[in-house]
Amino acid sequence: MAKSIMIQGTMSNAGKSILVGGLCRVLVQDGYKVAPFKSQNMALNSYITREGLEMGRAQVMQAEAAKIEPSVDMNPILLKPTNDTGSQVIVNGEVVGVLSAADYFKRKKDYVPSILEAYQRLSKENDIIVIEGAGSPAEINLKKDDIVNMGLAEMVDAPVLLVGDIDRGGVFAQLVGTLMLLEEKERQRVKGTIINKFRGDVEILKPGLEMLWEKVGIPVQGVIPYFHLDIDDEDSLTERFDKNTAPGLIDIVVIRLPRISNFTDFAPLESLEGVSLRYVDKPGKFGNPDGVIIPGSKNTIQDLLWMRQSGLETKVIRHHNENKLVFGICGGYQMMGLDIYDPEGVEQKGKIQGMGLLKMHTVFAPEKTRRRVKGRFGKVEGLLESLSHIDLEGYEIHMGASELEGSQKSLIELEGKRHDGVGESFAYGCYIHGIFDKSEVSQSFVRALALQKGCDPEFLHTIDHHTYKEQQYDQLAQIIRSSLDMEAIYDIIEGGKGI
Repeated sequence: MAKSIMIQGTMSNAGKSILVGGLCRVLVQDGYKVAPFKSQNMALNSYITREGLEMGRAQVMQAEAAKIEPSVDMNPILLKPTNDTGSQVIVNGEVVGVLSAADYFKRKKDYVPSILEAYQRLSKENDIIVIEGAGSPAEINLKKDDIVNMGLAEMVDAPVLLVGDIDRGGVFAQLVGTLMLLEEKERQRVKGTIINKFRGDVEILKPGLEMLWEKVGIPVQGVIPYFHLDIDDEDSLTERFDKNTAPGLIDIVVIRLPRISNFTDFAPLESLEGVSLRYVDKPGKFGNPDGVIIPGSKNTIQDLLWMRQSGLETKVIRHHNENKLVFGICGGYQMMGLDIYDPEGVEQKGKIQGMGLLKMHTVFAPEKTRRRVKGRFGKVEGLLESLSHIDLEGYEIHMGASELEGSQKSLIELEGKRHDGVGESFAYGCYIHGIFDKSEVSQSFVRALALQKGCDPEFLHTIDHHTYKEQQYDQLAQIIRSSLDMEAIYDIIEGGKGI
């Protein structure tokens, strides 16, 4: 059975997900077979495995860092918020229903067998499991029947490293306060603390580190500097949305929907030299982009109404009427059609008018479509003509289906004689997440925008997206190695005290 180590944080966004990914890459580089694990994840950024099962993107990132194929065993419970008080509950990759927060809290112990079975399967196949907690282990109102922090650590007998975020300030109070609120048996599991996101001279910090050790009796296992790497993070905590990106040579706007999902679709575009990709949630920030993307949404109808009420729908339609590109993916694709009909109240019973940019109709149904897909673009007309016959792959996660009106031709030809999407001059859309992952697709997409703008597309100097991500993970591993006491970490994994 595998040995384990667990990363818990003093708060959300302390850096747990990225640290787990970095440790996975370090351990793999050192010759171990490693898997990530998070018993319960709350996220709208999800992924479909080869088996057609749904899991959180954070564990996909960690699996990539560990150089293994993502599996739902790495994330047995996924909660996808549908509103401020409820979530769609996904267990072992399958939807089991929509529960209010109160109902889920009452039932979450029922999912312990699924959590432990998934963990045991991973444990049989790997040398080390790197576990990620959620939020803080010191949320005293949530500690009863905990299944994701100290409760899970006890279930699988995992040693814990506690991470604090110094960038937000008060890191010593975070760490000491968290440890004080733990029970004695829980404190005994904490084998080290880590200071994350540090800016400045570590020498200035050292007196504080010594005082921290004296107060809690637990060694500081490292100080990780603040760094900028292009690695997927938790969707609710991402800093991508808040970057003050100035318009680049090619300026692309992504509408930041309130319930945006799978924004990782656009990472390949962000990595292209000369491209600015801005997330916009107000008409005043819209500017004069070269292209607009409407992303996926966990609640398509509500997000379409939000666009309508905020004035962003008018901005997008005006942009299209100026013969500029609008591209929709999944929920964004549905919004661009003529109407959306929800006869069974999957989201909101009734019919709503769409943006009218694509001649198609969407009907919601309770069954969720989940599958990985491969295919190629058909003969594409209009601005994106250069995408014609290019291979692509990705995955679908959506409720319902869309039907083209009249003689409209589909945009994409999929394996199994299926079709998806549609394109009309300057408006295009499809259901496929990850559509830009292949370099030929993302580069052709941006080249078309460059040519329309009268720019020389030769400015696009890029590497394969997979190669680019591998470089990012290796850089992350180097930061982890140079920042943490890896000898002590290995001692903790082997059952020692890490001192």
